[in-house]
Amino acid sequence: MNPFHRPLQNITRRYFLSQCQAGIGGLALSSLLGGTASAAGGTTQDPLAPAKPHFPAKAKSVIYLHMTGSPPNLDMFDYKPQLIKHNDQDCPAEFFEGKEFAFTKGTPKLMGTPHKFRQVGQSGTWMSDALTHLEEVADDLCFIHSMNTDQFNHAPAELLLFTGSPRLGRPSMGSWVTYGLGSENANLPGFVVLISSGSNPSGGNSDWGSGFLPSVYQGVQCRSKGDPVLYLNNPSGMDKAMRRMTLDAMNDLNAMELERNGNPETETRISQYELAFRMQMAAPEAMDLSQETQSTLDAYGAQPGESSLANNCLLARRLVERGVRFVQLFDWGWDFHGTSAATGLEGGLKDKCATMDRPVTTLLKDLKQRGMLEDTLVIWSGEFGRTPFREGRTAGSKVLGRDHYPDVFTLWMAGGGVKPGVSYGASDELGFKVAENKVHIHDLQATILHCLGMNHERLTYHFAGRDFRLTDVHGHVVHDILA
Repeated sequence: MNPFHRPLQNITRRYFLSQCQAGIGGLALSSLLGGTASAAGGTTQDPLAPAKPHFPAKAKSVIYLHMTGSPPNLDMFDYKPQLIKHNDQDCPAEFFEGKEFAFTKGTPKLMGTPHKFRQVGQSGTWMSDALTHLEEVADDLCFIHSMNTDQFNHAPAELLLFTGSPRLGRPSMGSWVTYGLGSENANLPGFVVLISSGSNPSGGNSDWGSGFLPSVYQGVQCRSKGDPVLYLNNPSGMDKAMRRMTLDAMNDLNAMELERNGNPETETRISQYELAFRMQMAAPEAMDLSQETQSTLDAYGAQPGESSLANNCLLARRLVERGVRFVQLFDWGWDFHGTSAATGLEGGLKDKCATMDRPVTTLLKDLKQRGMLEDTLVIWSGEFGRTPFREGRTAGSKVLGRDHYPDVFTLWMAGGGVKPGVSYGASDELGFKVAENKVHIHDLQATILHCLGMNHERLTYHFAGRDFRLTDVHGHVVHDILA
């Protein structure tokens, strides 16, 4: 049987009367709900129209700052005096025997941080000298020092973090959020992805893909340099009026196909063509940093027309300000193995932090000053942690580096319903395992959805014979960090 015909088997008379967009009830309902007129004369409900959450939400939007490669938490946020005391001693066998590491074999040497730590803010949060600006917003941050994941390689760990599964094919977090809540701006995508430092994350496009959800919910990758969205502008020789005529004709054909086969991807195609037409005006304006004041540009360290994390942080504020639901930033270059000076824990880490510290601090200040932080949830993380011992390949090098480590790591959140100025959970005195209040990746996902007013167990999509969700069959909301 043609797979597009299978959905027709489930269309009963009751289904037709309640759901069919070609029926009289569907026409009336779509009109009442603000459906948009199609070129075929029917109506098509916008799949990205704002939807009510399951319960009152603290956050309306999310900015996820992902440091691709995973920052060394023991050299930035998780101070371990005992690890410094036992620096260069053989790692106790109990901590590495029977475990897999990406690049380390034999008996590694314990390694304390080469950085100086100090307590900052009213909260007394520990930060290292690799960071020089973030202490200014320390009392707005909620640290989780007890994160735990199941994966120790980049791509599977990113996929688990962003899709709930280490394997390809599942919808990403941003796709689930826009599927559940839609977007508050009909002229921009509900889910936008921004990439800096010249490389895609290891998980590739699947980190923001829609999986088995309709493709209208996938992330749209935008650029801070050049055209904001590739192929968005009209080709040479086609003006706006001709583009409108072309789209009307295509929509006529797609509406006929939708009526005949009922394939939801046809409805997605209609919606995306219309969104692309509206974006030709809205996207360039939203992505135009030259509209910002010089003082704002200077505060972020942003340069209009260039590509950088600083530009992307400012763009993230502009996008959520315009109603974009989920903005996901990927910044490549946080994989500190010590295989070169640039990936070393001393000068290399300081240099990399200098590109992140200032713009991220300014983003939080900017959101707060505009009254947006209280309903914008900001998350900063890698995909896993780093070992408390030296990476095996560089054990004899003068350049210090750490291997991948899934058992415990640190991330922070701010705004959007989480408590400010707190640290939750802890690793043991050497940084090898969670000592209290373990938070698994699925718990983090459940908590993010909760801040947005969604019950992670109720946000489901029926596919391949069962209901799927972002957290699979796991996850508990971490209520102790909620304001």
